[in-house]
Amino acid sequence: MLDIKYIRENVEAVKKAVINKKVEVDIDHLLSLDEKRRQLISEAEIKRAEQNAAGEKIATEHDAKVKTGAIEQMRTVKEALKNLEQELGLLLVEYNSLLNKIPNVPFDDVPVGKDESANVVRQQIGEIPQFDFKPKDHIELGEALDIIDTKTAAEVTGSRFVYLKGDLVLLQYALQHYVMTVLTDRGILKKIISNAGLDLLDTPFIPVIPPLMIKPGTFSRMSRLEPKEERYHIPSDDLYLIGSAEHTLGSMHMDQILRENDLPLRYVALTAAFRREAGSYGQDIRGIIRQHQFDKIEMESFTLPEHSRAEQDFIVAIQAHILQALQIPYRIVDICTGDMGGPDARQIDMECWLPGQQAYRETHTSDLMTDYQSRRLNTRVRRNSGELEFVHMNDATALAMGRILVAIMENYQQADGNIAVPEVLHPYMLGRSVITKN
Repeated sequence: MLDIKYIRENVEAVKKAVINKKVEVDIDHLLSLDEKRRQLISEAEIKRAEQNAAGEKIATEHDAKVKTGAIEQMRTVKEALKNLEQELGLLLVEYNSLLNKIPNVPFDDVPVGKDESANVVRQQIGEIPQFDFKPKDHIELGEALDIIDTKTAAEVTGSRFVYLKGDLVLLQYALQHYVMTVLTDRGILKKIISNAGLDLLDTPFIPVIPPLMIKPGTFSRMSRLEPKEERYHIPSDDLYLIGSAEHTLGSMHMDQILRENDLPLRYVALTAAFRREAGSYGQDIRGIIRQHQFDKIEMESFTLPEHSRAEQDFIVAIQAHILQALQIPYRIVDICTGDMGGPDARQIDMECWLPGQQAYRETHTSDLMTDYQSRRLNTRVRRNSGELEFVHMNDATALAMGRILVAIMENYQQADGNIAVPEVLHPYMLGRSVITKN
């Protein structure tokens, strides 16, 4: 959430962010509630002071008549304080609801637009492959090689589920091993930082196996519970399945105070992710691009405020390093205000070229939340000077397995229907350099 003091001091900027992010919330009404809230808090503090004074008089007064008067005063003040607290409690329900709806304010250089049509391609890297045969899409390739089976999955579980088999599973494990090597190797990270022209510490990412379920309250504090229709809920336990590892990585340090010298804290996790895809009816029905369950390697970082933007640039450089190593054509896209997440101050996507669709498709996202999430989570840092402030948070995709498998299959397909394995993955493929039908 935003700091109410920031909202009071930057009303027009916040109103602009609300409009540009297509959020419906009455800022003026929030500010009137805030004024009333502060008034009630002030009146309650005065009544508590009167209550304390009356209590002291009751404890020390020896004159029975005076003491009786003090007791009556205490009763009156106590009743008034109770009424003020009840009024404040009711007001806070509406106040907090409105405050939580306000999105983060995008950086000034974020493109303004109502939807993805206003996203801006920043850079295009790699040559689109030219085939001397008609390229197939990943589902044709996968079914012919018996490494993708959506038909059986539909019978067992339902649509938008899949069985991955054989060498395609080995390819996913190889990707996992390679990415974990990159993210945990200080030398590799130092080189990525240097090549990107950044001034950051080369602190490696800490591998984590986080929970796959999350409490509704924690999910809400992450500002990722909505839209609920996208979430899988378990009513018997009142838990949600996570839609990404960031949901339980980002909440690891809620209600904690971190030390300045311990930042940045960087984490990486490979987990299953669960999404109902309620708003995607009719989209990507064919294949494994849009699934209810998929595996994903996610990065999460906690930084000092002055380093958070450079941290996002570093994360984007990591994503680029991985795609360049895999030799997959891609482009970097600055996401506009109307297409970005509510908590984001800046969102940058990577889109890989898919020959089967003759189009670039989103495979990676990088989200910079500044202190929007940490304020809700109450995750702070104690400066070496002793000052406390909220940390800044970034999360990003290292690899969304299904989509990167699609990109590899379609870009590395051969005329005979087999699929070459990217050279960087050969050490992890148990001697296989080509995926063929068993």
